[in-house]
Amino acid sequence: MGDKANVHSGAAGRATAADHPASVRNVVLVGHSGSGKTTLVEALALTAGAVNRAGRVEDGGTVSDYDDIEHRQQRSVQLSLVPVEWDGIKINVLDTPGYADFVGELRAGLRAADAALFVVSASDGVDGSTRMVWEECAAVGMPRAIVVTHLEAARADFEEMTRICAEAFGGDDPDAVLPLYLPLHGPEGPDGHAPVTGLIGLLTQKLFDYSGGERKESEPGEDQLPLIEEARNRLIEGIIAESEDETLMDRYLGGEQIDLKTLVEDLERAVARGTFFPVLAAAPAADGARQGIGTVELLELVTGGFPTPFEHPTPTVTTIDGRPRELKPCDTDGPLVAEVVKTSSDPYVGRISLVRVFSGTLRPDQTVHVSGHGLADRGHEDHDVDEKIGALSVPFGKQQRPVTHAVAGDLACVAKLGRAETGDTLSAKDDPLLMEPWQMPDPLLPLAIQAHSKADEDKLSQGLARLVAEDPTMRLEQNQDTHQVVLWCLGEAHADVALERLRSRYGVQVDVIPHRVSLRETFAGKSAGRGRHVKQSGGHGQYAICEIEVEPLPGGSGIEFVDKVVGGAVPRQFIPSVEKGVRAQAAKGVASGYPLIDVRVTLLDGKAHSVDSSDAAFQTAGALALREAASDARIHLLEPVAEVSVLVGDEYVGAVMSDLSGRRGRVLGTEQTPGGRTVVRAEVPEIEIGRYAVDLRSLSHGTARFDRRYARHEPMPPQVAERLREQERAAS
Repeated sequence: MGDKANVHSGAAGRATAADHPASVRNVVLVGHSGSGKTTLVEALALTAGAVNRAGRVEDGGTVSDYDDIEHRQQRSVQLSLVPVEWDGIKINVLDTPGYADFVGELRAGLRAADAALFVVSASDGVDGSTRMVWEECAAVGMPRAIVVTHLEAARADFEEMTRICAEAFGGDDPDAVLPLYLPLHGPEGPDGHAPVTGLIGLLTQKLFDYSGGERKESEPGEDQLPLIEEARNRLIEGIIAESEDETLMDRYLGGEQIDLKTLVEDLERAVARGTFFPVLAAAPAADGARQGIGTVELLELVTGGFPTPFEHPTPTVTTIDGRPRELKPCDTDGPLVAEVVKTSSDPYVGRISLVRVFSGTLRPDQTVHVSGHGLADRGHEDHDVDEKIGALSVPFGKQQRPVTHAVAGDLACVAKLGRAETGDTLSAKDDPLLMEPWQMPDPLLPLAIQAHSKADEDKLSQGLARLVAEDPTMRLEQNQDTHQVVLWCLGEAHADVALERLRSRYGVQVDVIPHRVSLRETFAGKSAGRGRHVKQSGGHGQYAICEIEVEPLPGGSGIEFVDKVVGGAVPRQFIPSVEKGVRAQAAKGVASGYPLIDVRVTLLDGKAHSVDSSDAAFQTAGALALREAASDARIHLLEPVAEVSVLVGDEYVGAVMSDLSGRRGRVLGTEQTPGGRTVVRAEVPEIEIGRYAVDLRSLSHGTARFDRRYARHEPMPPQVAERLREQERAAS
């Protein structure tokens, strides 16, 4: 690490294909929007020699040239890979969006990585969503480290930020979250702010000065040693507490000086095990500097302290028919198992799949088996096909650099996988396997769309299919009740990006229309109706008369048809015709055009003609009878009600419950969960929670999440039903 006695001079350059898993590190950057993740990636690439001082790669573009939409929106909206080399190690740096709407990209990055680097802004602190991701990583034992950015801000305080991180991330052991370095400040400026010019290594007690543009090591002055003594002692005690050598603490407390080599080795092992979480500092490079402050230290932490892919547990693998399959960790000679963690489209080369290889070795022009992912409910078809892949490459900005292979543990981009989607498994065609998919958030914000023109209508289906193939957090619904095409998204920003991609990438212009929920109708009480369909127009006529009684049933009963005809008033062969006509009319609705449910229709009597009666005539009579019964009855408009569970911090429980009540919700109860959070359970009409994904985020400052499932349909209050009818009349 950066505190090792030997200091790397730096050179490494751009990454190529790795030859062995031990020479690969996969690290994902996590942090809220604006914390400085992308800036940090660019600084790491500059220090590693992958870009020049202008931040440009050799063959054009910059490391941050990922997506035109990102440039327009001024924020990251997708997972991006930047591979660099340092000290003979290939580091796959996975930069993730910080905005909550793109948490699917974050989850993909966590799946592909072996360790996480949490980027925290010294000026903004730790937000609730970052804490939640930390807990997710803790649950699976992923190694983590923290880097504090924006130290150039006027009120930035590294020591205070470290304390906040220990409180937020340390849990029961805040001494597991400790700094490896302290900032080295230069002279105060006119505003009283002393800029960060370098770092002080707590273990080696060395100064690393970046003020001249290159990292230079020197000895601290006698007056500086007391300033770091307390932090150094605490760090040493924290490392020793995680040591596998149980005698080390007693020796240290007994006054023995533990040698630097032992401390660094124990530190690296504790970081790789995910039991110790070092805090580092990063600040922008001076004008014209080749190295940003803290980038060398960070690269050395990644190469020395973060685990190799051998230490990453392989996700559950089965055969296509579901039988468990045991694999050696990261076996380059084992059966091929790779996973598509991201899918994107390039206007020149078509679909590009970013894959993480977990077993075997992937090579260009290889025929692989593509296995589906179990997301059919989101518009992603399960599939089971063989495909020949195209070239392999590693990305750098907008460039794709060819590589000859991708070993187990490495990441690479695969061209020409026409059927593969994000979350799919690639395996050998003669040994097809399937990886358990990672958990994806449920999209809960509906976006109803329609083609802007006839030309757009022709392209809409293909554009939507390609859109959802790239993004498994998006769900495509063709609602049979409302006849709307609905894209379910994670939030407004997610929806905006989806519309922009449809327009700019797939050439489809769509209009957003009000989303409609699936309403129903039912009878409020008993009613009777007579259907008379008698026509004579020469030749065979049409003759059918039936009398019915309609009564309401409990919710969830559907349509029940009962035959109580006596004496053959309606011939037996026409009774199914009456039922068919009744059910067809019920599906169309009897008052407001919504399907009729939860009624019993009883056929009591009728008349037939020996020549003119027919199946069609009695179908028509049945429909007419139901319409007449409805004209004399009070019809309830039924709305769908959802069971909603909200996981929210205790400080927001009152506000959430009040908000749910304001949405005509019924709070059913609350349940305490670990970590100072509460689950609020309620039943809420679906028409009231169309934008709840957005409103809840605002209400809880992004810390709450919810899920919903359909419970039942129940009568809508008369005043709400009338308001809805007025809106529909105005719209038509």
